[in-house]
Amino acid sequence: MKKTAYIINNARGPVVDEKSLYKSLKEGWIAGAGLDVFEQEPTPLDNPLLKLDNIVVAPHISSASYETRSKMAEMVANNLIAYFEGKTPPNLVNTEVAKQKKP
Repeated sequence: MKKTAYIINNARGPVVDEKSLYKSLKEGWIAGAGLDVFEQEPTPLDNPLLKLDNIVVAPHISSASYETRSKMAEMVANNLIAYFEGKTPPNLVNTEVAKQKKP
């Protein structure tokens, strides 16, 4: 990454190696970071990332908007409708579930 880059993670904590991120931020390899998730949640208060000035952290709330929560509810409803119609739910992650006997 460029020294002017910022890494943003609001997906899953383990997507980013926190030790490597800390070193990159501390040594100026990248400009900064924004984290809404951590490898361990809640993250310990002694997490060295929390002591850096070039990082912004949030308490795992990036999905807490009206638009996002409404879309999540819509997706759940569409998945349920598809399931009870005997179709594969559009957002199915665990494909083994689709192979189980349906009601």
